[in-house]
Amino acid sequence: MHLKHIWVVFLVFRKGGIGKIAPLSPNLKRYGSPIARAASPFFFLPSGGADLYFREENSVHVRDTFIRNEALRKKEQEELLKKAEEANPVPIPKPEIGAADDAEGRRVFVKQMIKFAWDGYRKYAWGENELRPNSRSGHSSSIFGYGKTGATIIDAIDTLFIVGLKEEYKEARDWISEFNFKDLAKGDLSVFETNIRFTGGLLSAYALTGDKMFLTKAEDVATLLLPAFETPSGIPYSLIDLQTGRVKTYSWASGKAILSEYGSIQLEFDYLSNLTGNPIFAQKSNKIRDVLTAMEKPEGLYPIYISMDNPPRWGQHLFSMGAMADSWYEYLLKQWIATGKTDQRTKREYEEAIFAMEKRMLYKSEQSNLWYFAKLNGNRVEHSFEHLACFCGGMVVLHAMNEENATIAQHYMDLGKNIGHTCHESYARSTTGIGPESFQFTSSIEAKTERRQDSYYILRPEVVETWFYLWRATKDEKYRQWAWDHVQNLEKYAKGNAGYSGIRNVYDSNPEQDDVQQSFLFAELFKYLYLIFSDDDVLPLDQWVFNTEAHPFRIRH
Repeated sequence: MHLKHIWVVFLVFRKGGIGKIAPLSPNLKRYGSPIARAASPFFFLPSGGADLYFREENSVHVRDTFIRNEALRKKEQEELLKKAEEANPVPIPKPEIGAADDAEGRRVFVKQMIKFAWDGYRKYAWGENELRPNSRSGHSSSIFGYGKTGATIIDAIDTLFIVGLKEEYKEARDWISEFNFKDLAKGDLSVFETNIRFTGGLLSAYALTGDKMFLTKAEDVATLLLPAFETPSGIPYSLIDLQTGRVKTYSWASGKAILSEYGSIQLEFDYLSNLTGNPIFAQKSNKIRDVLTAMEKPEGLYPIYISMDNPPRWGQHLFSMGAMADSWYEYLLKQWIATGKTDQRTKREYEEAIFAMEKRMLYKSEQSNLWYFAKLNGNRVEHSFEHLACFCGGMVVLHAMNEENATIAQHYMDLGKNIGHTCHESYARSTTGIGPESFQFTSSIEAKTERRQDSYYILRPEVVETWFYLWRATKDEKYRQWAWDHVQNLEKYAKGNAGYSGIRNVYDSNPEQDDVQQSFLFAELFKYLYLIFSDDDVLPLDQWVFNTEAHPFRIRH
């Protein structure tokens, strides 16, 4: 490849107008071969069945007789079926994929998927955190400690309400009404996961229904997390044991807090204070924001690790759009939107962060022109992109949908489309049509992984999430088709005896399932799949904003 001098336009949007044009140095070879080049040409500084045919003269007589006979036959069949089911309970029914051939049919099919997965959880793991659908038993990952806190019930309840599964919603609501988180929680809980799933799920249920029981429960859960914030800087500990009051960081984090965790508090805590009038939650999240605003960012970037000293110090200079960083950037944008665009500080800090990441981390692959945000370890570039990071396509599209400056809006809409395409390629280039946990860009492969440890899929939603935002913004039917392709592949490879499992290798034609139905399957993946086949007036994006677990909160106007 012959490298040419590259010019990049720095458009400085402020009251005075547009800034100067400046050259960007030629891209250097990485890892011995030119596998990628800086991608962005512009860096933006902040600113019912058919009727039967009858002859007309006989139609009334024949049709009336036919209808009566059909009614009698149907009643007899229902009575026989009821007796048979009482004698031999039937297995949980699975949806039939062939019935769906349009948006309405596909939405109904996704609803049937939700009911199938919920019925399995209710039958075999009620009150447990998650389901093992093939073992037909309960499951709990370490983020929930070892108590049975019903994570699936709370993560799922807003989705059950949105899709109109009324009986299922009622039984979930009845369980939550008796729910005492402190009594049920055992061992070390993730403050972050408890906040986004439990506090967020309960706040969303309140926002959708107006049922104050949910708001009370949300405040109860958030209050239990407050001891984790008692640090010199206000940066919270990662883990808390509600029975002993003990707080700590992860053993592998060398006493540091994680950007995506302490940085993904403000949406829930600020919303909770706004709804309850209790300022303590907003005070805790605002203290974190004040600390980060005051800190110097290396090249405008936010390292993954931070100490909890006062003042805090950055840890190792690791930078990512994916794991351990992702939702920090998401919440900067969404906090601005959630406050009716009154919180200008978060908007400014979001713009500064995205500009810095575009400048240092955005690349386009040489072979297929696939755009992605690389990882940085100091000055070393790792040309990989995580499934988790695929959320950012939707994030920048949401930015574009709320941006008044048409040039900036078009830039981020184009970037979102490119990221959505890259993440689709990671799906299309696998044997199962499902994307891996992480994929690389090298001189020999693009949007694939050769690492066995990266080839799994655990029902993550981020790719479909981006397609959802792209559908809402563009109405390009390909995004609905991509989502439907994923539905079909879930049915083929992820469906188990009583629900859906992750798969261990997306490049295997007959992949082994991991036998875990994640709670976020209901909160996120199912919700985004349902919404992509729904009209825009189902949770319109000028009235609702989703937390990072896809729990919708009302925008303040």
